[in-house]
Amino acid sequence: MRTKWTIAAATIGVCGAALAPAVLASAETAQETISKLQSEGYTVTIDKLGTAPISQCEVTSVRNPQSTSQLVPFVGPGNNGDRILVEQQTSQTISVSLDCTR
Repeated sequence: MRTKWTIAAATIGVCGAALAPAVLASAETAQETISKLQSEGYTVTIDKLGTAPISQCEVTSVRNPQSTSQLVPFVGPGNNGDRILVEQQTSQTISVSLDCTR
């Protein structure tokens, strides 16, 4: 039973994190949105409709946040020579769609 609650809490946390970038896009310019996501560690993929410069574009969606991680050995105090593996995030990507048809 406890495992089910842990999985449910983790799922809610992931969904909340996935929705957060979409909320950011509403009050910012396209460049501000992209810069903010990059400052948070995301590699941003841009889908652009139209030929206007980014300064004239409008963000239509922020979606597909994905992170990749791997297990790496922990070396440090307190492991007493035991081989301990910890999960380390290696990359984060997110897609931003722009409407540049103005």
